[in-house]
Amino acid sequence: MRTFFRSAVILFSSIAGFAQVPGVTGVPIPKWKLVPVAGASVPFLASERTFAPVDLAKAGYVEEEFIVGGFANVYDWQPDGSVSVKTANAPYATRILVRRPANASRFSGNVIVEILHSARRFDWPMMWGYSHDYFLEKGDAWVGVTMPNATAGLKTFSPARYSDLSFANPSKEGCAPNAARSETEEGLRWDAISQVASLLKSNVADRPLAALRVEAVFLTMQGGELQTYINAIHPRAILASNKPAYDGYLLKSPAAPVRINQCATAPPANDPRRAIRKTNVPVIAVVAQGEVIDALPYRRPDSDAADDKFRFYEIAGAGHIDKTAYAGFPVLADQIAAVGSAQGTLEWPFNVTCDPPIPMMSAPLMTYAFDAAFDSLAQWVRKGIPAPRADRIQTGPGEPGAAVTTDDYGHAKGGVRNTYVDAPSAKLATNSNGPGVCREMGQESPFDKVRFQAEYPSPKVYADKVAQVADRLVKERWLTEGDAKKIKAEAQVRGSK
Repeated sequence: MRTFFRSAVILFSSIAGFAQVPGVTGVPIPKWKLVPVAGASVPFLASERTFAPVDLAKAGYVEEEFIVGGFANVYDWQPDGSVSVKTANAPYATRILVRRPANASRFSGNVIVEILHSARRFDWPMMWGYSHDYFLEKGDAWVGVTMPNATAGLKTFSPARYSDLSFANPSKEGCAPNAARSETEEGLRWDAISQVASLLKSNVADRPLAALRVEAVFLTMQGGELQTYINAIHPRAILASNKPAYDGYLLKSPAAPVRINQCATAPPANDPRRAIRKTNVPVIAVVAQGEVIDALPYRRPDSDAADDKFRFYEIAGAGHIDKTAYAGFPVLADQIAAVGSAQGTLEWPFNVTCDPPIPMMSAPLMTYAFDAAFDSLAQWVRKGIPAPRADRIQTGPGEPGAAVTTDDYGHAKGGVRNTYVDAPSAKLATNSNGPGVCREMGQESPFDKVRFQAEYPSPKVYADKVAQVADRLVKERWLTEGDAKKIKAEAQVRGSK
């Protein structure tokens, strides 16, 4: 595989010739190269080519893309939790997309590494979509990492730009006798994820973020990949400093861990590997009301123990996904260029419609929940201040199993509260009728004028109620001060209509 990566001041002509940085033990520091913008050659997911373009320069940020590569192991993972090396030192190359403050004085010290969602065979920065305003306001750096399922799409999108990408299968055989051999080994992703953190935390000259003082690196995403990483890989992802590669984790919608290599199977129901393991760095799992029933198997007590720093937050009123999750979604033209098709439209990026058709939920409940969770995660790691604890959403009997206990508005009782449920101006549903994704799609039914005035006799009463709830949530650390200001301003506008 042809490539040219920088490591220290040495240029290597191929991954096969890679050598670890001298003196480094623990998680290796991979090689890297900057891939500049050149005419029509631009990064997939460039900030101006997304559903909600972001003017990074105006925010004092720059965007850079790097190819990162080295050697990774393929692992096996047994039901007793033990992990062993199946194949050692196979070459890989992925890409990272970096958004960072242009001026080091603006940098918070925090780096958010997001495993890019690849369910549609292209990169989707879901957590960037939710919390990019918070990252930019705080001065955090954000790094998106491409996974194996998206590499073919990137190569189709720009063959020259992404020619080096590879998670090539090091095995010469199929997973079973006479079975077809896969060209890709998804099991190489775990060490790639660890090595990205090793690179970002290193002191090697000219590395990504070299001009910034990195204090903490956090890993986030929606999906079972992150749970597999935490449960199977985190204990062995130790840097030369004897510290973990990642300082904390934020999981959206904890789910069953995925398989550890392309020949393995995912841990089945009742397998002990499915539980979120005890971890010596903070782990915060965030669950929307619409996900609570599916996530019941992952509930477990919060903990401040040195070997089990854990919080589980269930967000009242929130659906599994809303419009903000798609803010960083690639524009339709780039989706088509990568995988040959695009689903739906800018306003409804799905091939199915619900019955009756609905708009995507726009109330940013999960954005505000994630912003507060990222803030608490950073304080826990950087200052030793444990994240707040929350009651679970109340559940009771339902058909065929458990059901969320709701109030007269249909909003959950208990859980992490927000202004949308404690000072409501709309009824929020967490699912919709129809095929496919409709079960996961929330919807809003704003109060009409009569209902609104019955709840709030004057605009000032409404605005005051929202401000009162927002101030309480800030004090309890369920809302950032910046988000509280936005919510209060929105309440002034809503109340005046």
